Amino acid sequence: MQGEFFILKIAFLFLGSLLFSFLINRIFLKFSKNLGIRNIDEKAIRWSSQSKPAFGGISFFIVFLLVLSQYQIFFPKQYNPIDLRLIGILVASSLGFLVGLTDDAFNTNPLLKSIAQALCAIILIATGNEICLFESEWLNYSITFIWVVGLMNSVNMLDNMDGITTIASIFALIGMLTVILFNKTFESSYFVLVLGLIGALMGFLFFNWHPSKMYMGDTGSQFLGVILAALSIKFLWNQSAMEYDVTSRQFILPILAFIVPLSDTASVVINRISKRRSPFVGGKDHTTHHLSYLGLSDQSVALLVAGLGVCSTVMLLIALSIKNWTHMFTILFGVYALAVFVSLYLTTKPQLFGKEPMRNEEAKQPSEIN
Repeated sequence: MQGEFFILKIAFLFLGSLLFSFLINRIFLKFSKNLGIRNIDEKAIRWSSQSKPAFGGISFFIVFLLVLSQYQIFFPKQYNPIDLRLIGILVASSLGFLVGLTDDAFNTNPLLKSIAQALCAIILIATGNEICLFESEWLNYSITFIWVVGLMNSVNMLDNMDGITTIASIFALIGMLTVILFNKTFESSYFVLVLGLIGALMGFLFFNWHPSKMYMGDTGSQFLGVILAALSIKFLWNQSAMEYDVTSRQFILPILAFIVPLSDTASVVINRISKRRSPFVGGKDHTTHHLSYLGLSDQSVALLVAGLGVCSTVMLLIALSIKNWTHMFTILFGVYALAVFVSLYLTTKPQLFGKEPMRNEEAKQPSEIN
């Protein structure tokens, strides 16, 4: 009976988050005027040429706060008001939300955004949310800093077509949920948080699916970048419930969960540097764009990203199930990750498919971290 009641509470939280996300985005869409409208000026680079409200990130943050506030009501015995790590996640994600909101409203200086991203990483490190790989704390701090700032920019850069970032984020969270279910750590605020965020993103996806009615904006991508980085540190990098964990597995799990944004960012950086361009200069040269140039519709690109998410989640579950981890498994899962990256990267080489290279659109594009 107690188990059934627990499932009922979890189902209520998830469905409540999904429904609330749907309703609040619908309200935002109905009453949107000018705030959050993207592509008003010529400098904005989006795949779509239409101006649409960018309210998705606000709904994410509201659901995030709602889930945290409800946790102590549904699970009073597990509630710990002095959880320094959770406080750090709350503060860092709030900062990411605010800097994204400011950028959506006022198009802030890229330097300010970079400083805010660095502060998010420092806050997480200072509150104990660091990656634990090496004996040296400074090495752990360094890789944590790179992961947080890198993922914030990666999620931001991936937000270039309808539904792509939303779908990739949902499957990254499903990967973390897989770890939680595998380790049977259900009654924790982090489990409820992951579940609530999946509901929030699914509710938003209804409006973000092509042809989208709204975007998540920098408000959403910066918030998601922080919260995904923080949760992945706990559930992927540092998932230590299994005594047979080894360092190489700690690298494999986050790579599997974030295979699409990492592959896209790596492809874009390689191509832009090879053309002597800044990696942070915007353009329609992402792997998702090139899939469209090859003839896939926007919906097909989104479905392909979802398919990669399903495959990577299955691979992640298999990786968790292996007790005697050896270098052979590291190589096998590494080959899978490399195959996905190479496949996506090759789409940016249209000449290999008998297509003409896309026209040069590089001239003075705005920053993708602006």
